[in-house]
Amino acid sequence: MPDTTDPVRLTELVLRDGHQSLIATRLRTEDMLPVCPALDAIGYHALEVWGGATFDACVRFLKEDPWERLHRLKAALPRTPLQMLLRGQNLVGYRHYADDVVEAFVARAAAGGIDIFRLFDSLNDFRNLEVPLAAVKASGKHAQAALCYTVSPVHDRASFVADAKQLVAMGADSIAIKDMAGLLTPYATYELVAALVDALEVPVHLHTHATSGLAAMCHLKAVEAGCRHLDTCSGAFAGGTSHPASEALVAALQETPQDTGLDLAAIRRLGDGLREVRTKYARFESEFTREDIGVQLNQIPGGMMSNLANQLREQNALSRIQEVFEEIPRVRAELGYPPLVTPNSQIVASQAVMNVLSGERYKAITNEVKRYLLGGYGRAPGPVDEALRSRAVGNQPVAQGRPADQLPAELPRLREAIGDLAEREEDLLTFALFPDIGRDFLAGRREGSLVPEPLEETGTARRPVAEAPPTDFVIDVHGESYEVQITGVGRDVGGRRQVYLSLDGMPEAVVFEPRASQPAPAAAPRARASTAGHVTTAMPGTIVEVLVGVGQRVEEGQAILITEAMKMETEVHARQAGRVEAVHVVKGDRVTPGEVLVEIVAEA
Repeated sequence: MPDTTDPVRLTELVLRDGHQSLIATRLRTEDMLPVCPALDAIGYHALEVWGGATFDACVRFLKEDPWERLHRLKAALPRTPLQMLLRGQNLVGYRHYADDVVEAFVARAAAGGIDIFRLFDSLNDFRNLEVPLAAVKASGKHAQAALCYTVSPVHDRASFVADAKQLVAMGADSIAIKDMAGLLTPYATYELVAALVDALEVPVHLHTHATSGLAAMCHLKAVEAGCRHLDTCSGAFAGGTSHPASEALVAALQETPQDTGLDLAAIRRLGDGLREVRTKYARFESEFTREDIGVQLNQIPGGMMSNLANQLREQNALSRIQEVFEEIPRVRAELGYPPLVTPNSQIVASQAVMNVLSGERYKAITNEVKRYLLGGYGRAPGPVDEALRSRAVGNQPVAQGRPADQLPAELPRLREAIGDLAEREEDLLTFALFPDIGRDFLAGRREGSLVPEPLEETGTARRPVAEAPPTDFVIDVHGESYEVQITGVGRDVGGRRQVYLSLDGMPEAVVFEPRASQPAPAAAPRARASTAGHVTTAMPGTIVEVLVGVGQRVEEGQAILITEAMKMETEVHARQAGRVEAVHVVKGDRVTPGEVLVEIVAEA
């Protein structure tokens, strides 16, 4: 048997990025704890269990305390180091937080059980890692700094090597290549890893998604180039937009100098148990999480595809998803080629959807795009389109320094605002990260009224598999065969029902109108906008704030409402000056384009 003195070490992702990638981050703590003894016994280099979207999902959907999850996982996994994904100055949220919030969050996460902090900045603007990285070092934990990998005219191998050297000089204990979209190809992987291993004195880790189907090959080329730390995921949550399977890599390296030394049979048994767990979450599975080489063409991560499909389905515009896919690269180029990772992916995608659905590019511009163009997230990787910047923010000055330098300390104000609902420091941080849903969560916990979203669709019961109606078909038309999968059904509106299909892998939407049925009465909709005084939105979403009241005098172009979609906020402006005659929405209302939300009457 070959000498295994140079083993590859694996970081297992099933408790964080595996379920985030495939079932919308919905895995509950109650389903994690039973598999923890088996996970802890295998001997992984680390287990990624926290961060990314898990904090938001715990509070928003699962009604679990994310801090309590961390404490319980640490107790259940005493042997294996625990890792989290930290979005730099954004922490686990979608905006930059003040330095006092960042420092307090890192300190509490370290005390709660995190041993390895993987930090990244979505723009690779490492000024945004200065404070969180220093906080990790001050806590005595391992600071792993990540390079957000992407492909563009302003990104190349030399720039990534220079970035990695800068991160090591800042104090990074290791470097990770974070290929969130699965853009790496095997030979590009070899060249980049070889260059980094040659240039650095710290370990190099590879994190890549299986979206394009190339990730397992990339892993082997990375090993050939000298990488000894790879991210994998239990086969139960592997493949597609997730990661290569842990079982496969362990088997591939057996009896080689890079043999992981891990028990393949034990890993397989773990996967068998997790497959059974996954069946509970069928509601959150998506046809957009399969492997698709198209990511090499459009650079759209799988999770982003799923979010786009849901957004367009709400608008009854799923048939236009291909237009959005084509618009995303244009928006990305105009914004200076940001890597498509949170929050950039939401910023670019939501603007692309608005450009397509409104019928005019940049007819409406999200607040986040405006903030991005003003330097509010950091330095764009490449030049931005100056005509777009002028249209979005006029002559406002672009910030040149570290964005968080403009933020005053937040914790004293937040502590006063939340009062005794925050029973401990972690509660204050939950409120700091997500003020609205955080307050609701803390209030619900005190009242004992927290209820997680159901695993089944409300009002439905899952049929036994043997009784389930077919949803996959092969249809022959004039000698041509088409693979058709029914992926969703819309509401009955006046006897017409929209049905969502996957036709040879492409999403489509068709309308069915049964001839013999009596149209059901539709719910009374809001009136349709027909004049300049009717304020409406260009994109479906939720009302975040109503900025005017009845009787108020407003000017043309004044912000009337703020809506939120895909976690991005957009101002809705008046198209004429006048007096507010009626307001038809309140905070929290769901709205769709074309509805009259506010009425403004011109004054003589």
